[in-house]
Amino acid sequence: MLDVIGRRGFLRVGSASLVGLSVADWFRLRSEPAKAKSVIQLWMAGGPSQTDTFDPKPQAGEDYTGPLRRAIPTNVPGISIGELLPLMAKQADKYTIIRSITHNNYAHETAAYIMQTGTMPSSDLVYPATGAIVALKKTESGYASSLPPYITLTNPLGRFSEAGFLGNNYKTFAPGGDPNSPGFRVQGLVPPRGMTEQRIAERRSLLQAVDALASQADQQDAYRDMNEFQQKAYALILGDAKKAFDLSQEKDAVRERYGRNQFGQSCLLARRLVEAGVPFITINDGGWDTHKQNFETMRKKLPIQDAAFSALLEDLAQRGLLASTIVTWYGEFGRTPRVANEAPWFGGRHHWGQAFSAVVAGGGFKGGAVVGSTDARGETLRDRPVYPWDLAASIYKLLGIDPQGKLPHPQGCVAYVSPLAGGGVESGGLLAEIMA
Repeated sequence: MLDVIGRRGFLRVGSASLVGLSVADWFRLRSEPAKAKSVIQLWMAGGPSQTDTFDPKPQAGEDYTGPLRRAIPTNVPGISIGELLPLMAKQADKYTIIRSITHNNYAHETAAYIMQTGTMPSSDLVYPATGAIVALKKTESGYASSLPPYITLTNPLGRFSEAGFLGNNYKTFAPGGDPNSPGFRVQGLVPPRGMTEQRIAERRSLLQAVDALASQADQQDAYRDMNEFQQKAYALILGDAKKAFDLSQEKDAVRERYGRNQFGQSCLLARRLVEAGVPFITINDGGWDTHKQNFETMRKKLPIQDAAFSALLEDLAQRGLLASTIVTWYGEFGRTPRVANEAPWFGGRHHWGQAFSAVVAGGGFKGGAVVGSTDARGETLRDRPVYPWDLAASIYKLLGIDPQGKLPHPQGCVAYVSPLAGGGVESGGLLAEIMA
């Protein structure tokens, strides 16, 4: 049954409660245990078109739809999505579409910062990305895997420092390369060329013998710390961490289902990293800045997205992992609903931060629902605005991270996990209506 959630019943942020919830509601949510253990963030760098994907407007006319005039039904009655996403249409019961994301910023760098950090930029604090905050909090609560807690597949975003004021200890680990390549080698996770595992083990034994003598020196603590880093390095090269990156262990049918391309195999690799316990994985997929040739780009990119995204949701669900894994899909903003048919664009869509879409699934987010809506042309919000900090705070809550908690700052500045804790920002409220 279609579950369309309106703005009704939600308040603005007030001094007595967080993000519009009553005090009783907030304490109830705060006392609930974490539902999610990991996040897979599918990041569409450049800004994907919402009207060609998850908020189609087939009645708006050709000036708005271009050649993609159809919307297709999903397996949830009443919910339709773009015609180039037939496989995602079969998985709609597993995800919620948020059609009312808004921040009104139209610059790539600033909008990416807002969506990635869940905060507005200021001259006082350079905030860390959500992944860096999750890495910090999970490390504080005992995460001890040899795999980094924050991994980006396969190259970092590049538009800002993901660690912000938290520093380099919480930067994302980006292995580089293409997981679809037969020769995929993760830098630092495989032995150097010509170096066998036996030779590495022999060198390790020799190093341990030398360290045993050196441990008597005055800098005993320094040697102990060094040994900890060495243990992690060896675990990455020889241990279970290396196996998590080894896609050759997957059946060909599984790899084909995800798609034999970089994005598809990155989604499969993300599933393996979730199985290995990694708390936050970002997959960067660029090429969505479609000022020109929007529809040609959609016909190339959306079938790849459709296969990989649907396979990821289906695979996680079949393995019993979707209930504890949040999956998100969005970029820094959307695209103009009206097609730019004039020269020099000839069928492009420009930046649009006023109203665009995101998809959330798993980890405590309900499926088979729609939050918010836009007008008949997709240009303005009709109800239930969802701001980036609303979405980020909801993710933190499901992970068991208190949005009102404070973050360490090297200069002692007061910094909260979410800006909602300090008030002073407009908000549509936590996504409590789709948080199971």
